[in-house]
Amino acid sequence: MEFTAQQIAGVLNGTIEGNPDAKISKLSKIEQGEPGSISFLANPLYTQYIYNTDATLVIVGKDLELTAPVKATLIRVDNPGGAFAKLLEMYNQVKLNKSGISKHAYISENATVGNNIYAGEFAVVSDGAKIGNNVKIYPQVFIGENVVIGDNTTLFAGVKIYSDCVVGKDCIIHSGTVIGSDGFRFDPAAEIKKIPQIGNVVIGDDVELGANCAIDRATLGSTILHNGVKFDNLVHIAHNVEVGENCYFAACVVVAGSTKIGPGCMFSGQVGVVGHLTMAGGTIVTAQSGISKSIPQTGTVQMGSPAFDANKYRKAFIHFRNLDSIVQRISVLEKAGK
Repeated sequence: MEFTAQQIAGVLNGTIEGNPDAKISKLSKIEQGEPGSISFLANPLYTQYIYNTDATLVIVGKDLELTAPVKATLIRVDNPGGAFAKLLEMYNQVKLNKSGISKHAYISENATVGNNIYAGEFAVVSDGAKIGNNVKIYPQVFIGENVVIGDNTTLFAGVKIYSDCVVGKDCIIHSGTVIGSDGFRFDPAAEIKKIPQIGNVVIGDDVELGANCAIDRATLGSTILHNGVKFDNLVHIAHNVEVGENCYFAACVVVAGSTKIGPGCMFSGQVGVVGHLTMAGGTIVTAQSGISKSIPQTGTVQMGSPAFDANKYRKAFIHFRNLDSIVQRISVLEKAGK
């Protein structure tokens, strides 16, 4: 699709310097600008590129002072970074605005399907499933029996949702993620070693799960991700875990069974949490930390493995780095004492 500088300035509430009829059809970095593209300048370190970029349009700040002529048409706004992000969101909406049901998709006659859905090739919607309005089901998605999917949710290619699970509205689930696989429960001493997992997963509204996440179903009851939860790729949530509203987990976070995590927590990459703990809201955990006990106080920063208060950890680490020299000094003193 093509847009003119005038149209884009109208959307961004900006002012034009240059050709209002200049046309663009793609986005680009300012240092890699191409004819027919639009870029932006927000970081002063990239100011040099404004004078030689080949981008047709560039979004800049209202206070940018030029020291030489520019080839591009400029659109001046209060916040060029925010304005460009708005364009990216618009572009994404156009790009992902799919509709219609492929003749190669399977939707059970016993499923309930809302208005204006998209179902790509080899997508499967099983018996008893309830699909809301404006849901996008990309190719090779599997939706099991009695699954509920809320309005405006997008399931990218290859997502698998096992039976009886619930996904809220306005969610985004990226490729390869599995929701509702069995929790890891075995009893080696029993005749039947695998403990059946008959619960489900319940996901709230406005949740985004990255690629190749695994959210296990509960043994009984539900594994729960509350509204606003955001996961990076490769996050694993075990059976009966509850994650509070607006928690953010970076890649490779693992939470063991039955742990309850309060709202507004932020976990950096490769954090591990043992099972049956309670973590207060607002907890921040640094990368590669291991949480081995409950955290009752809200808003703390945890660090290390096993993790404890970050300030205390940093002080302890100073001593650890000096441990060899301390041991040598003690050895010298012991020898002198003899």
